[in-house]
Amino acid sequence: MKSDVVVASVTMGYGHLRAAWPIADALGVAVTTVDEPPMADSREVSLWRMLRRLHEVLSKPLPVLSAFDGATRGMMDALTMIPPLHEPRDHRRASWSVRLLEMLIERGLGQGLVEQLQRTGAALVTTFYAPAIVADRAGIERVYCVVTDADCNRVWAPKDAARTRIQYFAPSRRVVRRLLSFGVPDRNITLTGFPLPELLTESSDTTRPEQRLARTIERLDPRGVFRELHGTELELISRGTPPARDPGPIHLMFAIGGAGAQAEMADRFLPALRPRILDGSLRLQLVSGTRREVTNSFLDSVRFSGLDTELDRSIDIICAEDFLSYYRALNVALLQTDVLWTKPSEMGFYSALGLPCIIAPPVGAHERYNRRWLREQGAGLKQRRLDHALGWFNEWLEDGTLAGAAWSAYARLPKHGTRKIVEAVAGQPQRAAVSAGE
Repeated sequence: MKSDVVVASVTMGYGHLRAAWPIADALGVAVTTVDEPPMADSREVSLWRMLRRLHEVLSKPLPVLSAFDGATRGMMDALTMIPPLHEPRDHRRASWSVRLLEMLIERGLGQGLVEQLQRTGAALVTTFYAPAIVADRAGIERVYCVVTDADCNRVWAPKDAARTRIQYFAPSRRVVRRLLSFGVPDRNITLTGFPLPELLTESSDTTRPEQRLARTIERLDPRGVFRELHGTELELISRGTPPARDPGPIHLMFAIGGAGAQAEMADRFLPALRPRILDGSLRLQLVSGTRREVTNSFLDSVRFSGLDTELDRSIDIICAEDFLSYYRALNVALLQTDVLWTKPSEMGFYSALGLPCIIAPPVGAHERYNRRWLREQGAGLKQRRLDHALGWFNEWLEDGTLAGAAWSAYARLPKHGTRKIVEAVAGQPQRAAVSAGE
């Protein structure tokens, strides 16, 4: 165990935890949730609760406010938006959210974490901005912050960003540019990509990522349209892996947010996809996470669609009682996944495995930027009418569109973020990137 490193996260949705665990696994430590006991006492827990409300406002305007008139919605947009990067303005200026975070730190936010770091001399690696800023303000020398979206709000950098000691790991070039615009020194920013589980990015005893990509494209290109154009390149990366006589069913994963956002979509697309599920050409993975009510909602949707008999055959529900168990089960399922259908949260970064991303409607400003990034990289396709899902899914198969998105995702999105982050924290030289886009 590498006891001189604390990998910290917060219980604010799955995204920050999902980024923390691959790093913790690679370092041989557990993830420390700094907003819960024993790290935080009761007074500090209440401060973290206030910050959670701030984070919710920054990421998704609260429904009770969004329901008001246009003027109120416009005010909320002004508060939560990430301003255009190339707008002629001073992006270094502290926003209201930065000032509010400063006030919470002055009241004791993160004090338990600071005391542990000072006592042990450990380095901090965090996937949420607040612990990094707290530690930096306390004079902790080794502080690393992993940004978890394709763009970021001003709150990710401290008030005087030019003097920060925080070392940032950026998942995209856009984040690099954004942090520079806040005044963070160039020497403090490393483009790593999002930290994906090494189970999914490294070779195993039986298969390599390139072989999994080749098999995925086989299933997503039934007419050979894409392979006719790019067969030579595919053969090179798969190192002569022969085509399968029967590539098997397409594995489509529908992964919603940790809060269960968009679970009701299954009521509309399951009846549409029913023919493919029944004939065995499509295997559906419904990801409900740790919330029993979401699992029950999926079960109701399956029954409503007359697909009860396909449970644990052509339909799997991925769930668990706790986050870590869910996270492990999800990673195993992703080894078999060909297409990822999700809102553009941090799950969009998993497209780098060679998974075309069907993009559900975004929730919040940061997800709108994630959606744009996925589409600009050629990895994402905007979902169409749910009740027409069979039509547009078949069209994308016949035209090689899904296969092309899989290729673009694998070729253009960085996938070895975990390795790069761990090597930077350990002070080891990074190995050369092994795929394009890194």
